[in-house]
Amino acid sequence: YLLHGAGGDHSGWVARTEVAKLSDKYNMIVFCPDGGRTSWYFDSPIDPSYQYETHVARECVSFVDKNYRSQSNRESRAICGLSMGGHGAIFLAIRHKETFSIALVLSGGVDIRPFPKHWEIKKRLGGINTHRDNWEKYTVINQAKKLKDGDLVISIDCGTEDFFLKVNRELHEQLLSDGITHEYVEHPGAHNWEYWQKAIKRQMPLADKYFKGIGR
Repeated sequence: YLLHGAGGDHSGWVARTEVAKLSDKYNMIVFCPDGGRTSWYFDSPIDPSYQYETHVARECVSFVDKNYRSQSNRESRAICGLSMGGHGAIFLAIRHKETFSIALVLSGGVDIRPFPKHWEIKKRLGGINTHRDNWEKYTVINQAKKLKDGDLVISIDCGTEDFFLKVNRELHEQLLSDGITHEYVEHPGAHNWEYWQKAIKRQMPLADKYFKGIGR
């Protein structure tokens, strides 16, 4: 399950990267849901028309298992995304551990609280001053406090020139402090498709390794 970023749509990954070739190489089904331009992949507590957690984690998974020759178990499902989709990937994996076993985070917006005026997040959660509880509840870095070691395979990949680098480092340090096994890498690069093209080539082999039981 491969999630796009804010302002994008389901076609971005196929149009801008070699993910189709990688799908063939690793014999994987790659499903790209449309997460809306600014959904952040959660069920909005203030806007009933934005219920993207339910859409991706339940409706899309059900659709794939009914229509494709998928392996319908958590050990055979990974969720990955870039930027807003990186937030969505680990957010959904934490909240749906019965569905996903692997979360791959590329340049993820893993703490939304420093960005109260960006990407229409306030339209999904309310303003940070009036709806602070929503911002605390729906940010990944707080959701991650629910994790126990071994709950998920987690890999975080972020560019050294990325504006989300600080929050990715903070999540990495929190996971280390909490004893949560994960992989964390930084590579030269910014918040752009050039970086994500390289990142997906790094991360799909990791998912393949775990699908085959090599890394467990």
